Amino acid sequence: MVVGDFPIETDTIVIGAGPGGYVAAIRAAQLGQKVTIVEKASVGGVCLNVGCIPSKALITAGHKYHDMKNAGNIGITADHVKVDFSKVQEWKASVVNRLTGGVEALLKGNKVDIVRGEAYFVDGNTVRVMDEKSSQTYKFQHAIIATGSRPIEIPGFKYSERVIDSTGALGLKEIPEKLVVIGGGYIGSELGTAYANLGTKVTILEGGDEILGGFEKQMSALVKRNLKKKGVEIVTKAMAKGVKETDNGVVVSYEAKGEEKTVEADYVLVTVGRRPNTDEMGLEQAGVEMTDRGIIKIDKQCRTNVPSIFAIGDVVEGPPLAHKASYEGKIAAEAISGQAAEIDYLGIPAVVFVEPELASVGYTEKEAKEEGLEIIAAKFPFAANGRALSLNETDGFVKLITRKEDGLVIGGQIAGANASDMISEIGLAIEAGMTAEDIAMTIHAHPTLGEITMEAAEVALGTPIHIVK
Repeated sequence: MVVGDFPIETDTIVIGAGPGGYVAAIRAAQLGQKVTIVEKASVGGVCLNVGCIPSKALITAGHKYHDMKNAGNIGITADHVKVDFSKVQEWKASVVNRLTGGVEALLKGNKVDIVRGEAYFVDGNTVRVMDEKSSQTYKFQHAIIATGSRPIEIPGFKYSERVIDSTGALGLKEIPEKLVVIGGGYIGSELGTAYANLGTKVTILEGGDEILGGFEKQMSALVKRNLKKKGVEIVTKAMAKGVKETDNGVVVSYEAKGEEKTVEADYVLVTVGRRPNTDEMGLEQAGVEMTDRGIIKIDKQCRTNVPSIFAIGDVVEGPPLAHKASYEGKIAAEAISGQAAEIDYLGIPAVVFVEPELASVGYTEKEAKEEGLEIIAAKFPFAANGRALSLNETDGFVKLITRKEDGLVIGGQIAGANASDMISEIGLAIEAGMTAEDIAMTIHAHPTLGEITMEAAEVALGTPIHIVK
């Protein structure tokens, strides 16, 4: 008997079990659908296995080591602080395993059928799932494509043992003495910070005018200053030309200010962006429309031009953020279930785990002005907050963007300790249609960093308490 002769029928098939796919599968199952999820690698996708989670674990290890060696100003010193990097990697792996195991349990608990293999579309209602040994056909009413993305490989920098992507950087067996990072975006800046904290001499080559170009200059400038304090060399307007591998390292050539230069390192980390995983899965067979870059076109319910097929996460337009994928996964599952759910990206935050942390949600001051909105941009510094002082984390500020006519909160930016956690309050304010007065009148616990958001709201109202207007 040939395996796969008889198609298996399912209501919804989700292709990819990353933060978009597994969330979509669980929500669809909660809404009464019979759901099958297909994953060719590890449940949890890039984010849980080789992205968001392990990178934050490495960043935490770097923070702790750096703090132990640099706490003399508050009266704490330690002799012979050492890093056992193999144990760091073991701990990082334990964090990943705990989360991925939890996701698999959640899928099974919601009666989602987990299938291993690669999915290829036969038509708008059929996929064939293949592994090394067999193939099986599935007939579906709806499909959700959540296959994510992969790092871009640039000319002259073919990935190898010494030319690595973010996955390679997270899996190093030793702390490199020297590391070149090509690309000063959020991935390059985060990993560059982590290794700089662990004692690596880091060089960042950025093609643009500034690192972290997606954030306001007054925010990225704080990070740039902090990186330089750690001995990181940042070269902007730099064009990477090529790499020569030696017996124990690399020599990277680049052009900056019209001059050809070289820098030696143990490894070169390439972080210049990601491309969608939409090739070699038969989307043409199903008639799904894509852009020249392989981005799948969708409507406000994440539906493609083929009514039975939806797409979410890195394969559709927008930043490659795990929480964006999860959000879209819920929208797609609810749309399939007949609900009137639609995507609205205004409340999606962007966060970078550098030093200080950066976070933004809604409109920036520049974006609001470009749209012709009359606004108030109200800032309050971390340095005027008691909790920030007691944490010895005084770099940064909260900026609240409110509409001048009625005080409606339409955006906010935070540079500072715990910005990644603090941004949620501003996101909630935007989603709930709150005003600066609503935030200012909310009693915030003292002493906390959350008070900085309240103080920024008071600045917007013209009645700040802890800074002189």
